[in-house]
Amino acid sequence: MGVSGAGKSLIGAGLASRLGYAFVDADDLHPAENVAKMAAGIPLDDLDRWPWLDLVGAAIAHRAGGIVVACSALKVAYRDRLRSAAPETVFIELDGSPELLASRIGARRDHFMPAALLASQLATLEPLGPAERGVRVDVDGSPADVVERAVAALAALA
Repeated sequence: MGVSGAGKSLIGAGLASRLGYAFVDADDLHPAENVAKMAAGIPLDDLDRWPWLDLVGAAIAHRAGGIVVACSALKVAYRDRLRSAAPETVFIELDGSPELLASRIGARRDHFMPAALLASQLATLEPLGPAERGVRVDVDGSPADVVERAVAALAALA
């Protein structure tokens, strides 16, 4: 989980490969209307997100054998919605400086999320709380380093 530019897709895919799990990018589950809004620089509201989060929760709940899902899940309420479908969900919050995130977004091509929405995502972000099952991982460094930090952080939870 995390804001745009944190590396959710790249790190999620790497983590899934490292753990031998399936990988799903929640961006692929957005309805066309959500993608169009974001591409136009319009932040999604909760009414846009609830049906999408239900699809993401169903993807988690219906996958036996382990799954890694790249999903923003910026608010506690969104993570609660996912946990209502899949109670054993563990979150990895990918965390980086606004400058690092902005530079990554600026370097991307062919992605619907414009850099202009980073500030709204950072304002919306509710970091993992102490009552939530999950870990925070710094994204500064190579993808391989971040994946290894995530694996170590998950092992520490066990």
